[in-house]
Amino acid sequence: MSGGEVAGILVAVFWAILVSFLAVVLVRLAQVLKATTKLVADVTEQAVPLLADASTTVRSARTQLDRVDAIASDVQEVTSNASALSSTVASTFGGPLVKIAAFGYGVRKALGRTDEAPQKTPRRTVIVGRTVPAARRRKQKG
Repeated sequence: MSGGEVAGILVAVFWAILVSFLAVVLVRLAQVLKATTKLVADVTEQAVPLLADASTTVRSARTQLDRVDAIASDVQEVTSNASALSSTVASTFGGPLVKIAAFGYGVRKALGRTDEAPQKTPRRTVIVGRTVPAARRRKQKG
C-alpha cells in the first residue's frame, strides 16, 4: 500500500467515526425534542384548568370587593349622619346646658359662702415619682 492509500483509509475511518458521532448526537437531540414536546403538552393540559380556576377566583374577588365597597359607602353615610346629628344636638342643647351648669355653680358658691377665707393648700411638685413640698422646691430652683 502506498502512502496515498493509507491516508485515504485514515480519512475514511475518520469520516466514519465523525458520522457515527453525529448520528448519536442527532438521536439524543431527537429524544430531547420528544421529551420537550411531551412536557409542553402536559403543562398545557394542566395550565388550562388552572387558568380557568384563576379566572373564577378573580371574578369572585371582584364581586366581594363590590360588596365591600357598598358596605364602606353605607358606613360613610352613617358616619356623616351621626356627625350631623351630634352637631345638631350639641348646638341645640349645648348652650342651655352650659347656662344651667353655670347657674348651678353660682348658686352653690352663693349658698356655700362663709366669712372665713378658704384654706389654700401648698403647691407641690412631682419629681421622678416623688412629691416634694413647696419649701424644698424653692430650694431646688435657687
